[in-house]
Amino acid sequence: MDCVRLTVRGSVQGVGFRAYVRDHARGLGVTGWVRNCADGSVEVLACGSEAALESLAGLVSQGPIGALVARVEQEPGPADARVPESFLVRYDRD
Repeated sequence: MDCVRLTVRGSVQGVGFRAYVRDHARGLGVTGWVRNCADGSVEVLACGSEAALESLAGLVSQGPIGALVARVEQEPGPADARVPESFLVRYDRD
């Protein structure tokens, strides 16, 4: 299982972005979490198969109706990431 951390920048808060990511991640069998960040971005930690993570990254780049994704920064997820057994929306901010 691979993990990636995505930081989504643009007009991505207040448009249902976290629910969009959660729903698609669960449909792809990806575990992890999504949360809003204090700087206005959205952060995603996702773990799953390489194909599922590529699909999720593509969906995140599009975003839901109402979102305007300016860019998505992708980096490997931490090897020691504590990942939930499903995909969750977190309500804390960094």
